[in-house]
Parts: sequence; C-alpha cells; structure tokens
Amino acid sequence: MGLIPEFTETSVEAIIPAVSRVRDTFITQKTKPIEFRLVQLRKLYWALTDNEAAIVEACKQDLNKSVYETYLSEIDWCKNDILFVCKNLEKWAKDESAPDIPLMNRLVSPKIRKDPLGCVLIISTYNFPVQLAIGPLIGAIAAGCTAILKPSENAPLVAMVLGTVVSALDQDCYGCVQGGIPQSTALLDQKWDKIFYTGSPVVGKIIAKKAAETLTPVTLELGGRNPAIVTKNADIRLAARRLLWGKFHNAGQVCISQNYTLIDQEILPGFLKELQVAMKEFYPEGAKASPDYGRIINNRQWKRLKDMIDNTKGKILIGGTMDEAEKFLEPTVIQVDDITDSLIVEESFGPIMPILPVNDLDQAIRIANEVDPTPLGAYPFGNKAETDKVLQRLRSGGASVNDAWFHGCLPMLAFGGVGNSGQGSYRGKASFDAFTHRRSVTTTPGWMESFIDIRYPPYKGKLAKFQKMTNAKPNFDRDGKVKFSLVSFLLTLGARSTLGGLARYAIVLLGESRLE
Repeated sequence: MGLIPEFTETSVEAIIPAVSRVRDTFITQKTKPIEFRLVQLRKLYWALTDNEAAIVEACKQDLNKSVYETYLSEIDWCKNDILFVCKNLEKWAKDESAPDIPLMNRLVSPKIRKDPLGCVLIISTYNFPVQLAIGPLIGAIAAGCTAILKPSENAPLVAMVLGTVVSALDQDCYGCVQGGIPQSTALLDQKWDKIFYTGSPVVGKIIAKKAAETLTPVTLELGGRNPAIVTKNADIRLAARRLLWGKFHNAGQVCISQNYTLIDQEILPGFLKELQVAMKEFYPEGAKASPDYGRIINNRQWKRLKDMIDNTKGKILIGGTMDEAEKFLEPTVIQVDDITDSLIVEESFGPIMPILPVNDLDQAIRIANEVDPTPLGAYPFGNKAETDKVLQRLRSGGASVNDAWFHGCLPMLAFGGVGNSGQGSYRGKASFDAFTHRRSVTTTPGWMESFIDIRYPPYKGKLAKFQKMTNAKPNFDRDGKVKFSLVSFLLTLGARSTLGGLARYAIVLLGESRLE
C-alpha cells in the first residue's frame, strides 16, 4: 500500500472552517466563469490519470475489484464523463430562449439563465467508490458550484486516494472530508445549497429529514428491490448470461442490479441449465480462484448476507460456498416459493440471485408491484409486446429491456430513482442540471409603458380590455372533445400550432417547386 496514505479522519473541529471557506468563495463569483470550470475539470482529469495506479490498488484492497472492472466502472468512466462535459459545457451553460411564449410577451425577452445552486455537499458510497464520488463532483464543478466531498469510510483506501485527487483542484472552492458518522453529522449541521447523497434508503431518509429543516434541496440515489422478469418467449441463453453478469458484477454490490428474478415456470429448467453453463464460462476455475470476482466490502456486510441465506426457506441451486476470512461469498442462485421470503423482502446488495417461478406475465407484474412499486431498475426479457407491457404497468427509476442494467452503463444517459429508490438524476447533462438553477428572466424596455399601463390602478373599465389581450379560447367542448375548425385546419394543415402549420406549408411548397 505504498502508493496510498493511511486512512485519517478529518477532525470534526476542522469541518466548519472548511465549509465556510468554500461557501465564502462561492459568494466571490470565482467559480462562475465557464473557463474556470473547464480548467478545474481538466485538472480533475489529470489528477485521476496521475493516480490511476493508486486507485487500482485501493479498489483491489477495499473490494478485491479486478483491474479490468476498476478501469471499466471507475477510472475510465469518470475520465470519459469529464471529456463529455468539457465538450458540451459551453452549450449547456448558455441562456435559453423561453419556449411557448405568446408573441406580445416576447417583447420582454424572456429567457432562462443557468445559475449555479451554490455551495453543495456530496456524500458517496462504497460499491463504486470512485465513480459515485467523482460523478456528482463533475456535475457540481460544471454547474459553477463550490463543493465538499465526503467519500465512504467503508472503502477507506479509495477515500484517501480521492482526497489526493481533490487536492489537485482549487482548495478555496473544493474540499474533501474523511470520516464516518461524526463527520457526516457535522457536515449535515451546516447550511448547504444542495445535498447529493448516494447510499441506502435508511440513511437517505435521515438526510432528507435533516435537509428539510433548512429547506435544502436533495438528490437521493438509493437502492431498490429491482425485478427481472423472464417470460416464456425470452431467449433463455441471453437472459441467463446477462442476468448472471448483472447480479454478480462487483460481487453483487450493485444497487441497480436485479434483486430477484421472476421467471415463467415453463422455462425454468432450461434457464437453470444456461445459468450453469454461463457460470462455468465466466469462472472456469470457480469464483474464489478467479481474479475477476470481487469480495464483500467488510465483515458486517458479509455476515448480513450470510444471515439472509441462513434465513431463507428457499433451495440453493447453484453456489452457496462462503469464507468469512476472505469475505468471500460464492455466486449463489436460490429458488424461493413465496414473496415473503427474506431474499425477496430485503435488498440483498450481494451475490445472491433468488428465483421465483410464476405462472404467467400478469402474475409476475402483480408480484413486482407488490414487492416494490418504485424500484431503481426493471429488467423485462421477452418479445416486444411483453416487454412493452412490463414498462407500461411497472414503474421504476430506469429500465433495460432484454438486458441487465445496460441503461446504467451509459455515462451520458440520465440516471436516478423514483419514489423509494430516490429522487433526482445525474450523469451527462443531467449532472449539470442537478446543480443548476434555471432562472427565469425578463427585461422590460421603457418604450413598452403604454402597452403595460393597463396593469396599474385604478382598474375601472380595464378588465375587458385586459382579458381580450391575454385570454385564450379553448378548442374543446364541455365533454372534453376537441372541436373541429375548418379555418384552423386550413391555416395550419392540421398542425397543433401556427409554427407547425408554417412548417407544413413550407414542405408543400418545396415539394411543388421540385416537381416543376
């Protein structure tokens, strides 16, 4: 561990001065210029590059994460995200013309400014300790905020490397606080303009309650009891391979992976055979001997997972081997028969894959809605009609059709939960938006006074004129049916707006000119 400093907690007494420093800096407007933000993002890129060896070692020590997975889901993920944001930041930060403004009101030049929210707090978790810390920080920097990052103490070596990475940035604008509950508590006692938290729903509720005391907005990236649904029309070989990878990647410590699999009982035997084939292919010498299979983060989490297996009434079909000394838990597939089983009721957040056979798709959808009506992800496997039915009748933060959390693998695609699985989203442009206030602005010129003096008292005799100027007329009757207007149709060629009608007329005229 020569590349990594020993884990050292930040003293609670040092937190208030650190927060005051970044808050005071924000007030000076230092972080608002686009070029300043870009310079900081570029420095972050090179800080990650310069510390790659330390990140690889820290991820290996903390999670037994392979070099491949560390680059795939940690280092390269963040570096590519930075490059994407740098390429697009100037475009995102520009003022926008306000949409759908009536012609008369356009005279006041309505627009949307993109203002940074202010001084923000980012609290990350341990399963993807680099990505889930640096990802939100990229958004905060891009938006022009100042920030304090609090990495997870459960991945202590990665946390120390992250401290080194953040130290490459402007220290008046960005800081890193190390520690556990005392440090988190002290941080939450401060006033923030935004709190971004990734972790468990239990802690998420604590943070949301604390933030509510000061009306502080929050983004909560939580977990969920995510269902995979495999119908009798699914490609069982692909379903087995993809769900096996999705559930046992990072030793199952993936909040977005399926927590349980509902499968048509007709294809269960074939599906289990394909799981065994894929298991042998992925880990030819067994998971324990594989350099590509991780370990559970700590003994407390290992024991929690062991208790879940001990308490289930289900039958172990594949795996089940454990080694507490190595914090090893073999990829384990268990068939359960009841939605009240411990493996269904609780989020495992580990390499346990419970399978519950069902009679048909309708039963699978009913069970999924009963277990968790707002999971973080949903993974339907089947034909298009079946997967569309799942998407229509089951809510979730995101979904991957015929795959395991592929939507969570795209750095440019907004990612977030709904209901109990979280609120708000980030990644790509959504990261910029998460830390940005869309500020509506109008500018009223002096020459407009004669147009707007109708708003001044006395109001006698002005109401009818005001209504004539501002009130629109409905295009529907009292039964909610849209009225047909021949004049409107001719003016717009059936489009829903004047601009749409002009566009259709332009297309018609262009077509006629080409015929000539």
